[in-house]
Amino acid sequence: MEGEAVARDLLALGYEVLPEAVSRGAWCSDFRALCARLAAELATLGALEQREEGAEVLSARDGPAAEDEFLRQLAGLLRALHCPDRALCGEGRALALREPGAGLRLLRFLCSELQAARLLCLQSSQDLSCVPPLREGTEGTGVVQELLLTLQALGMPKPMPRTPASQLLREIHAKISELLPSMPPGSMQPLLSHPLDSPQWEALDSLSQSLTEQYGCRRCLLLKRLDLTTAAFHWSDRAETQGEAMKAVLIPLRELLTPESDVSVAHVLAARADLSRLIPATSVAARRGTSCAINKVLMGNVPDRGGRPNELEAPMPIWQKRREDGGGWKSGHQRWGHKKKKKK
Repeated sequence: MEGEAVARDLLALGYEVLPEAVSRGAWCSDFRALCARLAAELATLGALEQREEGAEVLSARDGPAAEDEFLRQLAGLLRALHCPDRALCGEGRALALREPGAGLRLLRFLCSELQAARLLCLQSSQDLSCVPPLREGTEGTGVVQELLLTLQALGMPKPMPRTPASQLLREIHAKISELLPSMPPGSMQPLLSHPLDSPQWEALDSLSQSLTEQYGCRRCLLLKRLDLTTAAFHWSDRAETQGEAMKAVLIPLRELLTPESDVSVAHVLAARADLSRLIPATSVAARRGTSCAINKVLMGNVPDRGGRPNELEAPMPIWQKRREDGGGWKSGHQRWGHKKKKKK
């Protein structure tokens, strides 16, 4: 039963509910309370866009207008989470939630978002330098660290030393195959849905190398500009006393920036269909990485530097009066007419 599968997902997340309770809709106070608890944890983990218009945590109130208030807040929550279910996000969501299985779809979506938020929070807070190697003598490289995080996300124990990589990959494949049926339909649809033949793979690899070179060239340019900008800060008089403090802050950040790109063809294969969702550059999610205190500084009046040739008029020649000695017309330093011969 689909309700039992959702109940198992909730139990894995630490929410113990009865299978028949998850199949109810927004009219049920217990259902609203369960959705409110899931939304509250999503807000705690930072999965919601911070107070975008309508993006508020669900309330679990009781009363005659509780269902309408829940539906209004649910619309903002699903919009902030970019829910792909059009029926739940549309104007007729009140009727859609009363349809059989609509409540289960909502809970499945909230469960998947909560699982992803927990994984992201775990990955950002875990000290990867303390992760032990998979085998004796191997270093804690990025591949090993990502593999250990994958095992932890799947609930699998750490492998024993000298475990063959082929065996470990087979175990991971079997675990993922076991969990895939419990995922919502279409949630794991790949972005690259068309199979490629050998010439197409070669063309894709060549395109990837070309883009990597261009990306590296642009990063080198930006990093050079960054180095020149930071060097200019040390020219001021105040930098004589704050120079060491500035270096202590800037150098660790600068060492993390390299011109090499870590994007490869493997990322194309791992991309899911939801990656094609376009997020406006002015949205709260995008502004988190671009907003800073300097955005609030307003520039005053600055002198006009020109640079608009289309607004300039062509200069007119300056004409002088005709001279009585028969001289021609003169424009600027140029004189027209015959010169009068001097008498010998």
